[in-house]
Amino acid sequence: MAAVAAALDALFADANIARDAVYIAEGGTPQLVRVVIRRADEVTAFGNARLWSETTRIDLRVAEVPAPRPGDRVEIEGEAFLTQGEPVRDRERLVWTVDLRPA
Repeated sequence: MAAVAAALDALFADANIARDAVYIAEGGTPQLVRVVIRRADEVTAFGNARLWSETTRIDLRVAEVPAPRPGDRVEIEGEAFLTQGEPVRDRERLVWTVDLRPA
């Protein structure tokens, strides 16, 4: 597992992949973190219709944000977001994937 953690540290340190962000837990103080942003389109089936939507998800290191919750605030490059839904951890329990919506 140490090799995986070292690889993740390198990934989050890479300026081409990760960005600085400010994470503010609801009722908490601002905290500088590194995030990997994913803004993929998502197609959802609804009956016979297919709905297209833009999504914004980020990956956070568990070491930096041990317990993200819906309603927490994230500021990335001047844009403000609120977390929505329940965050999901990866198999190694090192990274959270969090869905965001504009604040």
